[in-house]
Amino acid sequence: MKITSNIFQVGGQEESHSSDASIYLIADRGEVALVDSGTGLGHNKLMENIQKLGIAPGSIKYLFLTHCHYDHTGGAYKLRKATGCKIIAHKLDAVYIEEGDNDVTAASWYGTFMEKTPVDIKVETKEAEFIIGSLQIRFYHTPGHSPGSSVLSAVSDGKLVLFGQDVHGPLNESLLSNRKEYVDSLEFLLSLEADILCEGHFGVYYDKDVVSDFIGSFL
Repeated sequence: MKITSNIFQVGGQEESHSSDASIYLIADRGEVALVDSGTGLGHNKLMENIQKLGIAPGSIKYLFLTHCHYDHTGGAYKLRKATGCKIIAHKLDAVYIEEGDNDVTAASWYGTFMEKTPVDIKVETKEAEFIIGSLQIRFYHTPGHSPGSSVLSAVSDGKLVLFGQDVHGPLNESLLSNRKEYVDSLEFLLSLEADILCEGHFGVYYDKDVVSDFIGSFL
């Protein structure tokens, strides 16, 4: 699904596998990044979707993992092996991805296990910047759902696009969720005033007011 001229949805419950959270692709001037990887159960379909866009797997520069949960990260190991991309995550969640922690990643919820996956770039700051072609990708640490939960933003076609994968939560003790941090993070997301929201489970939202209403509903 085309979202802007630079941004596409290439994976998710209907696009790659029923257990996958949404997977988004950012492309500009021959450079490509993915946002999240799904569980890996739909890896072949995901690769097929990417190639249908005329994108060679080797052109994928980064795989951004918004947080450690299995429906977003279980496929990261296969993607890294297939494309040579560098995996990026916040350091507070990277530890669970690298250790293959089945509880904090919620892999056990799916009756499976988390593959121990190297994280090449561990973000340690509240905000970081990455470049894909001519696009500036902002990486924001937004804890609450998990300790290292993060969102991304980019301006494409004059619109501020927010990749807020699990805006909706949930909060759960076994996921090391923190309610106060979650509320603070929602307030921060509202302050960005995004034009488009690419969410992890509820699809894509267009228009500032619609995005604001969706985020605000979880306060």
